[in-house]
Amino acid sequence: MQAIGVILYLVLAPVVGALLDGIDRKVSARMQGRQGPPLLQPFYDLGKLFTKQMLAVNSVQMLLNLSYLIFLAVAGSLLFAGEDLLMSLFMLSTADMFLVMGASSDSSPFSTLGAGREMIQIMAYEPMTLLLAVGFYLATGSFQAGDIVSQPVSAVVTMPGFLLGLLFIMNIKLRKSPFDLSTSHHAHQEIVKGLTTEMAGPTLAVMSIAEYYEMTMMLGLVGLFFVNSSPVSWPLAVLACLAAFFLETLWDNASARVKWRTVLDGCWVVTLLTGGLNGLILMLVR
Repeated sequence: MQAIGVILYLVLAPVVGALLDGIDRKVSARMQGRQGPPLLQPFYDLGKLFTKQMLAVNSVQMLLNLSYLIFLAVAGSLLFAGEDLLMSLFMLSTADMFLVMGASSDSSPFSTLGAGREMIQIMAYEPMTLLLAVGFYLATGSFQAGDIVSQPVSAVVTMPGFLLGLLFIMNIKLRKSPFDLSTSHHAHQEIVKGLTTEMAGPTLAVMSIAEYYEMTMMLGLVGLFFVNSSPVSWPLAVLACLAAFFLETLWDNASARVKWRTVLDGCWVVTLLTGGLNGLILMLVR
């Protein structure tokens, strides 16, 4: 079963992520009164990027982007194989560092500024991701994702605060407004693309595929709150993931970018009020 989970994630995560990206573009366009691109536009974009000439600003950028992709693939594989959640989140953090190094490996002021903003975002959401693993341990007695989903009661019953905190920082991880400081997927923010400014062709395609892995993994974390030993919980978890994705898209289109200080302070306050309080309650009732 573990091997099946890994294979399904490695094969299907980019497809699911690209489809969700197409849905995001379509829904965002309708919210703005536009027709929007075709649903399969992300696949067309990837095909076009891979056919372009391989251009990189230096010899290490592609290597760092591939490292970002590989670590995200490993992190998601650990999660969907039912392995150690804490190790999966550590791998996720390591992948982000490769992205920062890739963006700051050239002399472009725009990508360097984007890399600096990405570091600020990591400082903002990292406490919540670590608390998330601790919360699952307090609620279930295990860091193993397989043990968490085999519980008789879904984790959301005892961890609603952690779920709210995760939904808050997901806006950063999916690079959506108002927290898309380092780069933006939509043209409504800025012309220069931040940390992806100097990425083009296959390099940008690898970056996009890595983001699809990350998107699928983040929604997998949302599903982890709802899955239990009952087979009925699986479709409910899928619906919860789709609802979370729609809320993130709605928030993206209903808000404008905020300053870095607001991101940092807001994430830490939300982490303290949701994850901190929920974790304290779990410790007291054990």
